[in-house]
Amino acid sequence: MPRSNRRRQDSSAAPKPLYVVWELTLRCDQPCTHCGSRAGAARARELSTDECLDVVKQLAAMGAKEVTLIGGEAYLRADLDVIVAALAAAGVVPTMQTGGRALTAERAARLKAAGLFAVGVSIDGPADVHDTLRGNRGSWAAAMRALENAHDAGLATSSNMQVNQMNLDRMPEHVESLRDRKVRYWRAQLTVPMGNAADHPEWILQPWQILEVVESLAAIQRDTLANPRPWELPAPMRSFDVQPGNNIGYFGPHEELLRSRPGAGSAHWRGCQAGVSVMSIESDGTLKACPSLPTAPYVAGNVLDQAVADAWLHQPAMAFTREKSTSELWGFCKGCYYADTCRAGCNFTAHTTLGRRGNQPFCYHRAATLRRDGKRERLVQVERAAGKPYDFGRFELVEEEWQPAESGQT
Repeated sequence: MPRSNRRRQDSSAAPKPLYVVWELTLRCDQPCTHCGSRAGAARARELSTDECLDVVKQLAAMGAKEVTLIGGEAYLRADLDVIVAALAAAGVVPTMQTGGRALTAERAARLKAAGLFAVGVSIDGPADVHDTLRGNRGSWAAAMRALENAHDAGLATSSNMQVNQMNLDRMPEHVESLRDRKVRYWRAQLTVPMGNAADHPEWILQPWQILEVVESLAAIQRDTLANPRPWELPAPMRSFDVQPGNNIGYFGPHEELLRSRPGAGSAHWRGCQAGVSVMSIESDGTLKACPSLPTAPYVAGNVLDQAVADAWLHQPAMAFTREKSTSELWGFCKGCYYADTCRAGCNFTAHTTLGRRGNQPFCYHRAATLRRDGKRERLVQVERAAGKPYDFGRFELVEEEWQPAESGQT
C-alpha cells in the first residue's frame, strides 16, 4: 500500500526511486484470469536470500523510502520475514500487496513483528465477480479474512481493485464491504490488456466508459466524506480514502477531489512517475521503471549484472519518462490542452493497449470532449498477446457516433 506523500518527488531534486515495487517470486496460489504477469509457477531463476539482502542495501543507499513486496504471492517465499526485517532495519518502510488467499492471522502477526508496516489486499468486487476473475471459488472470503487478520495484527490495511466490464457497476456495493473491515485506503485502477487479461478483450472497458468510472469514484468519495463510520475520521482528515490509479484520469471536474490527499493540499495529475520516483524489480532481478510496464520493451538491466544505481541513472529504459517530451505524443493527446503536464497519462496502459506510448485512450477530458462533439472511441483488437509474462497484443481506435442509450458494452 504506497503512501502517496512518500511518493511525491521534489521537482527541484534529482530523481530518486522513493517508491519501489519488488516482485519477490512469480509463484502464486491463485489462478487469476486477469493477471498481468501470468503468475503461477516460480521463475526458473529467482533471486536468492543473499542476493535480495544485497538489493536491500542498495535501495537504502539510493534513498528509497518505501518498498512494496509483491508476487506472484510474496508470502510463498520462506525468507519473506528476513527480507522485511532487513528493509525495516535499513530505514525503508516495507509494505506488501497480496491476493490474501493464505494470509493467516499467524502469518500477519509474524510479518508485523518483522517490521511490515502495511498490507494491501487485491479484491475485485463482490464475491461472485471476484471469484470469477480470480478463478478460485472462496477467494473473496479468504481475501476478506486477510484484511481482518492484517488489521488485527496492527498493520495498516488498504485494498485495490481492477475495474472492468465485470464490476464497473458494483463499486459502491464493494466499498461497503471494505469499510466494514476498517480499510484505510481503496485504490481503483483499470484492467488493461496485458498478461492473462489480454486473453479477455471482452473484459476491457471501452474508452468512453472512463466517464462512468470517474463519476462513480467521485460519488463514493463524497459519500464517504459526508458519512464516516464511527471508526473513521471525518473530513478533511479522512481515514477511508478513494485513490484512483495512475491509469484512471485525467483533468475532469473531479480531479482535485480524487487526487488530493488529506493534509497535503490541492493536487492534480502531474504525469507518469515511472523512473522519476518509482522503480520496480522482478523476481529474477530484472529492473523496470514501473512494475506495470510490459517487460520486453522496458528491461533496464538486471541486479545480477550491474548496480541498481547504475541502471537507475544510465539505462534509457529507466529514464524514458524523465526525458519524455510532447514530441512523443500522437493522436488526441498530441493536441490536448493538458499535454505539457499530462504527457499522455499512464505509459503502460497506452503501450499495452495501442502498442506504443503517447496516446492515452482512457481519459476523462478526452472522452468528455468527444462526447460534446457527439463522438466516442471504440477499441478493436487487431493483435493477440503471445502468452508470456507481462505481454500484450494491440488494439486500434475506431471513432463513432456517441450512443447515450447504450449500456456500455459493444
